[in-house]
Amino acid sequence: MTTLRTYCILVLAALGLTGCASFPRVSLPWTSGDAPAARVMPGQLEPIHAAAITRDLAVFWVSSNGCTEKDDLTPVIERAGDGSTITLRRIDEDTCDQPMAEGIEIIWSFEELGLRPGSRVQVNNPYQLPPSI
Repeated sequence: MTTLRTYCILVLAALGLTGCASFPRVSLPWTSGDAPAARVMPGQLEPIHAAAITRDLAVFWVSSNGCTEKDDLTPVIERAGDGSTITLRRIDEDTCDQPMAEGIEIIWSFEELGLRPGSRVQVNNPYQLPPSI
């Protein structure tokens, strides 16, 4: 059973990485002829175990030491062309000492994110396998 579970997680991670590679990179707006604008984002970039965009929901699986809540993370939305990019940022560190091997699921509706139903969305976070693998 553990081997099947491990295989499924690896396949999902590979599919997630492949899907991200198929999207073009979004450039930041230029402020001068030769330098990109510096964009200050809150908190720290959050590595994710998995992400899914479905039925106008953005679903993320992230690491937790036992105390991570939705308010500890913030999705930063960048709009470009006919789509948007979500970058998940950790605002408050989880200092608890009971790591959850599977991590936790955090969900935002498109309405919460200020996105129109059916919007094209991509995720701009690095993927990290759960520590149990």
